[in-house]
Amino acid sequence: MAKNYNYVILVYDIGEKRVGKVFKVCKKYLVPFQKSVFRGEITPANLIKLRSELQKVIDKEVDFVALFKMTGDYVFDEEVIGVRLHDQEALLL
Repeated sequence: MAKNYNYVILVYDIGEKRVGKVFKVCKKYLVPFQKSVFRGEITPANLIKLRSELQKVIDKEVDFVALFKMTGDYVFDEEVIGVRLHDQEALLL
C-alpha cells in the first residue's frame, strides 16, 4: 500500500549557482521557514512534481536535498535527493 504524505519538511545544501533555482522550485509547493528550509502541506501529486523538478535542477554529485515526509503522528519517512554525507560524525561539530 502506498503511503500518503500530507506534510513535508524540506532542507537543502545546494551549490551557489543553483540555489536560486532550487528556492524557486521549493517555493512553488512549500512555504519558506529558514534560508534553506521549507515546510507545508502537499498533495501526493505535487510531491511527485516537486521531486521531479528538483532532480532536473540539482547536481546530484554535490547537492543535497532531504525530504521529511510525515506519515502519521510522530512518524516520518526520509528521502534524500543528491549526495548524502556518509560520515555521520561530520554532522557533529
